[in-house]
Amino acid sequence: MKNALITGITGQDGSYLAELLLEKGYNVFGLWRRKAVADYGNIAHLKDRITLIYGDMTDAVSLIAAMQISQADEVYNLAAQSFVTASWNTPLATAEINAVGVTNMLEAIRLIKPEARFYQASTSEMFGMVQETPQRETTPFYPRSPYGVAKLYGHWITKNYRESYNMFACSGILFNHESERRGIEFVTRKITNAAAKISLGLQDFVELGNLDAKRDWGHSKDYVRAMWLMLQQDAPDDYVIATNETRTVREFAETAFSYVGIDIEWQGTGTEEIGINKANGKTVVKINPDFYRPAEVDFLLGNPEKAERELGWKREISFTDLVKGMVENDLKLVKIK
Repeated sequence: MKNALITGITGQDGSYLAELLLEKGYNVFGLWRRKAVADYGNIAHLKDRITLIYGDMTDAVSLIAAMQISQADEVYNLAAQSFVTASWNTPLATAEINAVGVTNMLEAIRLIKPEARFYQASTSEMFGMVQETPQRETTPFYPRSPYGVAKLYGHWITKNYRESYNMFACSGILFNHESERRGIEFVTRKITNAAAKISLGLQDFVELGNLDAKRDWGHSKDYVRAMWLMLQQDAPDDYVIATNETRTVREFAETAFSYVGIDIEWQGTGTEEIGINKANGKTVVKINPDFYRPAEVDFLLGNPEKAERELGWKREISFTDLVKGMVENDLKLVKIK
């Protein structure tokens, strides 16, 4: 029976990964920060089946302790300041967690159990102003946010420890992946939650930023399976995990609203654009310039060919099923409230 340590276990990916590892018979340990009120987030249903260890990515001593307690055979580093927009407001904190924090975790592994296998959650945001389409493992990086820059450090320090200390350390360059467990501050969940509330007469409209930003969207359940597969290989390597399909924020909104019976008609352009409910002429989407990023990432499209070939990984949940599941879940949550 293997031991696994997951940082960021209460988040979207952490919870799905914990479920996957429990199904496979792992002893699962999770790192979480001490708070005045215990917040189990997405793992409330798992808290009696896992072992939680207090710690923080910015505190190396606590990570060393977490390795000593867990004696992890596999470490999945999913902890991060994960909201891109917030990284402009908190660039130093983002760097401490997303960049230096990775080094802290790698050092803890090197000192306590160097044979442990390490997964780093890298991101398509590292490509930023894309230099090649579709983006693959060899595409040059050009991050466009403090978040992307910090994640790039985490990506390269992982590669550096692999080559310097012969550690089994690899990175998954994951493109956008969502689910019913996505935080409400993210644009996808903001849209599905609004669609649910507007359809029930509990909200009038939703404000969005750049409707034309294109993203490669998959489901978190599929992507955590790729994380696990990376650590089961004979040798460590880095992999792009993506769907090889791209959709605009506009398309995401149209798909979400269509599931609640609202067809959107777009009027105006740029920051003056609005989305109208064709059935009754009411505005359901407004553009708010405050939601535009200081430096926009306009287009992301990943090529998962290497992961499909070497890991045997395949995306199983389609874009439409992803959006449908998120809307249906938000409808249930809204009705409960």
